[in-house]
Amino acid sequence: MLKVLVIGNGGREHALSWKLACSGKVKKIYIAPGNPGTGELGENIPIEALDFSALVKFARDEGVDLTFVGPEEPLVKGIVDRFQEEGLRIFGPNKEAARLEGSKVYSKWFMKKYQIPTAEYEVFDDAEEAIAYIKGKELPLVIKAEGLAAGKGVIVARTREEALAGVNSILVDKVYGSAGVRIVVEEFLTGEEATILAFTDGKTIVPMLVSQDHKQVYEKDQGPNTGGMGAYAPAPLVDQALMERVYREVLLPTLQGLQSEGIDYRGVLYCGLMIKDGVPKVLEYNVRFGDPEAQVILPLLKSDLVEIAEAVIEGRLEEREIEWHDKKSLCVVMASGGYPGEYATGKEITGLEEAGSLPDIQVFQAGTKWEGDKLLTAGGRVLAVTATGDSFEEVKEKAYRAVDKIYFPDFHVRRDIGWKIFRDS
Repeated sequence: MLKVLVIGNGGREHALSWKLACSGKVKKIYIAPGNPGTGELGENIPIEALDFSALVKFARDEGVDLTFVGPEEPLVKGIVDRFQEEGLRIFGPNKEAARLEGSKVYSKWFMKKYQIPTAEYEVFDDAEEAIAYIKGKELPLVIKAEGLAAGKGVIVARTREEALAGVNSILVDKVYGSAGVRIVVEEFLTGEEATILAFTDGKTIVPMLVSQDHKQVYEKDQGPNTGGMGAYAPAPLVDQALMERVYREVLLPTLQGLQSEGIDYRGVLYCGLMIKDGVPKVLEYNVRFGDPEAQVILPLLKSDLVEIAEAVIEGRLEEREIEWHDKKSLCVVMASGGYPGEYATGKEITGLEEAGSLPDIQVFQAGTKWEGDKLLTAGGRVLAVTATGDSFEEVKEKAYRAVDKIYFPDFHVRRDIGWKIFRDS
C-alpha cells in the first residue's frame, strides 16, 4: 500500500485525488497545498506547488512512494528533476521535456522540424516588426505569448486593431510579464477543436479518450478565452479512423521527435487539435492533464491510475492494457462573475452536499476555501460539476440538475456545454 502525494490545488488535482482514492494500492493521499475538496479525500499539506525544497523534504520525511504533479508551472520549472535527484518516484515529464508547453516558440519549432501538422507562424520579440508583419497578413490571426499564462495568453485577432492591441499588450505593456518576452503570430485555423491526452513512457504512447473543452466564457463559444468552462468525453468528432490518423501523424511523430532530441518524456502528453475535413492540426501541446479535461477523462478510466503511472515511470507501458468504461461524461464549470476578467471572491457556496448526493455526480472543487464553517469562493473557476451516464442527453441533464442545486452570488455558467453534439445530432 502506497503513500501518494498530489501537487496542486485546483479542480484537476481534486479529480486526480478522487481517482487515486479509488485505487486499491493507495493507503494515504497527501495534497500540497490542496483545497477543501481534496481535504475530504486525504490530508492537505500547506506547501505551495513551487516550493520544491519543502516538497522534496516532505516526500522524503513521510516516505511518499509516488508523486503526481497537476499544474504546468512546477513541471516547466523542473520539479521532476528535483525529485528524481533525490531518488523519489514522480509522475510527469522532466524540465527539458516540459519545454513543449513552457515555450510556444520551442513547440512550434519542434513541430516544424518533425513535420507535425500545425499552423504557419512567425516569432517576434519586437513590437514594430510584429506589427509590420501583421499588416501584410490576412485576418484573423492568432497572437500567443511565448510562456505560461494560465490559459489566457492567446488572442484571436479578427480586426487589424485587435491584432495591434494584442501585440502591444504582450510585448510593450508586458501584461503577461516574462511569459511575453516573445510572441508567436500564427494563421487562424478553422474547424472544430478536440483534445487528445496520451500516456507515454518515452518508448510507447497510448492515447486516452478524446475530449472537447469549451474555452470561451460565453455560450456558442463567444467571448474571451478562459482556462475552460466545461468539457465532455468521449468526443464523437474523432472516430476510430481519425484517431488512427492522429496517432500516425501527431502522436507517433511527436514521440519519435522527442527521442531524436534525446528527451526522455514520461507522463501525460496533451495535444490540442483543430480538425477540419478530417485533417488534424496541432494547436498546442501541454505536458499534463488538462483542466477541465481531467474531470471528464478520469471518471471514465476503468484501469488503476497508480498502476498506469508505475508502468510509465518504469518504462513498461507497452505491457499494460488501459481500459475505459463504456460511458459518457460531461463537466460544467461554475465560475465567479466577471471571470476571466476581474472578479470578487469570498462569497459563500451552498448546496454542495445536495448536488454531490445526486446519482453519478462528482463535484470537483477548484477555487474554494474554508472560513470557519463556511465554504467560500477563492478563485475564478470555483467548481467543476461532472456527470457520468449512458448518453450525452443523460449526462447533460444530470450535470445541470446538480448545478442548479448549488449557489453562490454572481456565479456564471455556460448553459450549452456539449452544444456541438446536440447541434449535429
